Amino acid sequence: MQVMTLSDQELIGYYLEGDQKAFEELLSRHKNKIYTSIYLFVKDQALAEDIFQDVFIKIIDTLRKGKYNHEGKFLQWAMRISYNMCVDHFRRSKRRPQFTPTETFDIMDILKVSDDNMEVHMIKSQTHDKLRRLVDQLPDEQREVVILRHYADLSFKEIAQLTRVSINTALGRMRYALINIRKLMAEREVVLQ
Repeated sequence: MQVMTLSDQELIGYYLEGDQKAFEELLSRHKNKIYTSIYLFVKDQALAEDIFQDVFIKIIDTLRKGKYNHEGKFLQWAMRISYNMCVDHFRRSKRRPQFTPTETFDIMDILKVSDDNMEVHMIKSQTHDKLRRLVDQLPDEQREVVILRHYADLSFKEIAQLTRVSINTALGRMRYALINIRKLMAEREVVLQ
């Protein structure tokens, strides 16, 4: 059996039949996006690792209890769990999430970069840095939607459910985020290559 060619749903089925390698492939396939989204919310590497582990413990428990509904959207389901665990953490600690990179972790380190030449790689890196700094300056609600849409790959419907707002509100926040990013670019004369 080639686990790498199986769908998430098939991997879950094999895992529930006792195949540990199927779950390892599922974890390997999605760990970067899930961890990155957690880290972008909590901005603390140790805390992100703890929450990440808790997310997968909850996923395993839910799968073993047969409570996972088979919509075939494992990643979106896992992202909802991770988002809710981040929100629970902030409720307990009464803090708002910060979305700034640190010296030890950067979202762009996780994203796959193709084998471009060094010049192209440097331009992409500088562009990502500029864009990230602009996103960091957005109001919390707008930053949250940008992160969930572009880094976590969630649909606006899923973002609305996660953040407990209407789809129109989620779309509006994205619209204002884009307007604000354009404004910031114009004010600072930022050019993205």
